[in-house]
Amino acid sequence: MAVKIRLARRGRKKLAMYDIVIADARAPRDGKFIEKIGTYNPNTNPASINLNEESALKWVLNGAQPTDTTRAILSYKGILLKKHLQVGVNKGAISQDIADSKFNDWKTSKDLKITGKADGLDASKAADKAARLAREVEINAARAAAIAKKNTVEEEVVAEETEAPAAEGEEATTESAE
Repeated sequence: MAVKIRLARRGRKKLAMYDIVIADARAPRDGKFIEKIGTYNPNTNPASINLNEESALKWVLNGAQPTDTTRAILSYKGILLKKHLQVGVNKGAISQDIADSKFNDWKTSKDLKITGKADGLDASKAADKAARLAREVEINAARAAAIAKKNTVEEEVVAEETEAPAAEGEEATTESAE
């Protein structure tokens, strides 16, 4: 029986989530599986991956073949590196302590990259929001200036119209006085 580590789709239309499962290669994609070892949500940025690492490592060491996407997920989480180091320990090339220290160093650097990306996304989102707000304030100021200009022009026109009949009346009185 060939065992695969693959994704089983769930969720609604255009908003899929996936379960990471261990299944017989002959079973359908969303059908019968042996064990569920995690979930993958590509809808978030960065993608959310919850994985039982011990179980995944056990299955990979026992020969379960991951599909392309699950291979990328396992690599992202460090399962394939851990397998590589464990094979080296089993062959006697390195000791368990060295393998653990190499994995922990890799894990801390990977976690820093992930948090850096999340912080960068948050910072860019905040900067974008500030830029949109500044642009909106600029547009509102331009609108207010246009409205104020329009109101002053209308007031001048109204003032000129009220002064014009008074000026004509003054000319008439000066002509009658002569």
